[in-house]
Amino acid sequence: MRSGNENRISVEQAAKLLGASPQFIRIGLQQGMLDFGMAVKMSRQWTYVITKQKFEEATGIKVK
Repeated sequence: MRSGNENRISVEQAAKLLGASPQFIRIGLQQGMLDFGMAVKMSRQWTYVITKQKFEEATGIKVK
């Protein structure tokens, strides 16, 4: 990850930790069903932000 983003995890990493598909995470964030991150549509593309702290609080899973 780029410098300054050490507090964030990727959609793919969140999916792996939860045993889910990346698409499940993306759609859950888009629909507001997963409270450990956010999805914002910019033009035609979605951008996802998942912070380590919120992910750990919401799931109880430690992020390394």
